[in-house]
Amino acid sequence: MTEDDAKAWLKALPYVPPEAMERLDQFRAMVIAESANQNLISAATIDHFWARHIVDSAQLLVMLGGAKVDPWLDLGTGAGFPGVVAAILTGKPVTLVESRRRRSDFLAQAADALGLSAVSVHAGRLETLAMARFAVISARAFAPLPKLLDLAHRFSTNGTVWLLPKGKSAAEELESIRASWQGTFHVKQSITDDNAAIIVARGVKRVGKR
Repeated sequence: MTEDDAKAWLKALPYVPPEAMERLDQFRAMVIAESANQNLISAATIDHFWARHIVDSAQLLVMLGGAKVDPWLDLGTGAGFPGVVAAILTGKPVTLVESRRRRSDFLAQAADALGLSAVSVHAGRLETLAMARFAVISARAFAPLPKLLDLAHRFSTNGTVWLLPKGKSAAEELESIRASWQGTFHVKQSITDDNAAIIVARGVKRVGKR
């Protein structure tokens, strides 16, 4: 996917507000500038930013299939993917969890500069986040699936949609939880990387729990 292809794909989404492309471009500039101060993204991805980071995040919205998108919880947000992209595209409340102080500071500054008033940043570990329930839980490179579910399940309901980019390890990680977790799990092909996959799950609960 070229950068022009990525922008065309985004513009074709039916729910993208008119100001979203400008905000996404502003966010791109912020991430690249801040990467000179801290290791937010690989320098090798800068020339492929729209495809590698923005569309890679935005494709998760397509996988919701019309499900309720707020409130949204994004774990280990890092440079802002997918949480900030989701906030820009939906305008809905998104909670970003990032334990690294410099990154959480950047996320808060970016949200303020972009006028994303519905975004909140939790500058700490997920274990310290106040109890709340979320319609969507996403995590890009946060933790292996067993640990992720252990830590985040308390924030979910039976209707929560889990959107979990997992690269090549998706099928293996799903197999690792079959004895302890149940629900509806699907492995979806990433549109930005032929070698990557995304776990989409609903109705997740521990085996033996009601």
